[in-house]
Amino acid sequence: MDIREYWNACARYTVFDSRHAGGADVGVLTDVWRTDPHRPPHLHLIAVCNHLPPGFHRIPQAEHGLTLDLVSAPLETALAQLSARVDLFRLNGLEQAGTAFVRPLARVANAGAQLLGHGLSAEQVAALQAQGFVFEADGQRARFASRKPRPAPPPAPERRAIVLGGGIAGCAAAERLCARGWQVTLVERHPQPAMEASGNRAGIFMPLLSKDDNVPTRLTRAAFLFALRHWERLGGIGRAIEGDACGVLQLARDSKHADVARAIAASGAIARDFAEWLEPAAAQALLGLPAPDGGWLFRQGGWARPASVCAALLAACGSRLEQRFGVGDVTIERNGAQWEVRDAAGTAIAHAPNLVLANGAGAARIAQAAPLPLTAMRGQVSHVPAAMLPALPVVLCREAYLTPPRDGLCSAGATYDLDPDPQLSPASHAENLDKLRGLLSDPHAAAGAPLQGRVGFRTVAPDRLPLVGRLPDFAAAGSTERLRDVPRHPGLYALLGYASRGLIWAGLAAELLAAQIEGEPLPLEASLVDALDPARFVLRARRSPRGPQAPDC
Repeated sequence: MDIREYWNACARYTVFDSRHAGGADVGVLTDVWRTDPHRPPHLHLIAVCNHLPPGFHRIPQAEHGLTLDLVSAPLETALAQLSARVDLFRLNGLEQAGTAFVRPLARVANAGAQLLGHGLSAEQVAALQAQGFVFEADGQRARFASRKPRPAPPPAPERRAIVLGGGIAGCAAAERLCARGWQVTLVERHPQPAMEASGNRAGIFMPLLSKDDNVPTRLTRAAFLFALRHWERLGGIGRAIEGDACGVLQLARDSKHADVARAIAASGAIARDFAEWLEPAAAQALLGLPAPDGGWLFRQGGWARPASVCAALLAACGSRLEQRFGVGDVTIERNGAQWEVRDAAGTAIAHAPNLVLANGAGAARIAQAAPLPLTAMRGQVSHVPAAMLPALPVVLCREAYLTPPRDGLCSAGATYDLDPDPQLSPASHAENLDKLRGLLSDPHAAAGAPLQGRVGFRTVAPDRLPLVGRLPDFAAAGSTERLRDVPRHPGLYALLGYASRGLIWAGLAAELLAAQIEGEPLPLEASLVDALDPARFVLRARRSPRGPQAPDC
């Protein structure tokens, strides 16, 4: 089969492979794409693999028109959770797969999709035929010819957008849109980026573990791995991005918490290079400090200065980005097919058909976003002179965190409270020092540490998950019961509610939003996409929301 005769004249071509054979299969296809003068501008490859942590993994590529997703899941699950329209299926090694995968495969098949099989059983061929695939005489090649109506592809968007907010969320959004050829205007109330919640000296990057592998765990795992890969393409931690991938040791809270961690480790589901459980003796040997209940070592974790991540993201945007800083408070207004952003004097400072709200707590001042149940949580970080603390080889955390020194100071914190005061608080400082002493098992550590630090405000949703997607129109929603039926504001999108995980979540959330707007295959399983949809709060409006809680670390 010469794929070139099928993808000619396509704007985007999507291939699903049932088995990832170490990259060789992908390499052959991408080589053909690179050398074909009539290639589609966008080639999207999706392959099932078994050598990565569970879930969807978007692997950044050098070419902006090339996308690779590796899915670590059984074939049926991978297809059932896939949000894509597939043009070519390559099916191999399915001798023991049965036929349960066939229905979800047909669900994601594009009209006229091609199927290239190897070793398909007679039962599998019959099941595929029942779903609308017409096979050639060899019984291994087929074309999808179902008469069932297929959803119309979304119209190509006009690739101009305003991104409101110059923190980690907004900078990531601008970079992911510019990478797709968009013209973006970044609007920020402050005179430079990363001056609010993204302005801390150090942000921690680490995954999250849970016994039931719940939604926050799956999201944070996917986002953490995407961030590591994406940051490397931006120049890398410790090089273009200020920070250190020194590792993170998350101490167990108590013996019960340690027993849960041991059970997770014993399950064999977690690779050691992703997360390794250390018993007390091993944890103490690493730290040179007591670790009574042991802890999780995340070797790929560490700390980074969020402002340097923002700088790397903005630098990657190139000439497609227009930056407007120091504009103060703004309002937004829909004018025909355009969104306009106006300053306090009512002067329009930017207009575009698409507008992304990535302005954190500032979204509460935007009328269309005001109904979202977001809470601004105060977080005070204490800056402690390194000379007052033992030298740490890794970031140390439990209910709070403590970083290795940067420029003679260690960051400890952060508090999580509803106090609206932006000034440093002695009480919050004392709270941070108390938790620091608990981490170090030293009641006298940092005694007399001066009141130094920084206060930032993070927005938190009741379920502590971010909001990623098109903004719902609460006033028009009525008694809507399904996400797909919720009315939305045209061209208005949200990247909000990052709580204390913005450094990790921002990149993948921006990638997800950009893929949604473009009508591309999505980088997360469908259940996670729904869990992040801002419209989930329309469906939950009659429920009593659970209030914000303190972060795990």
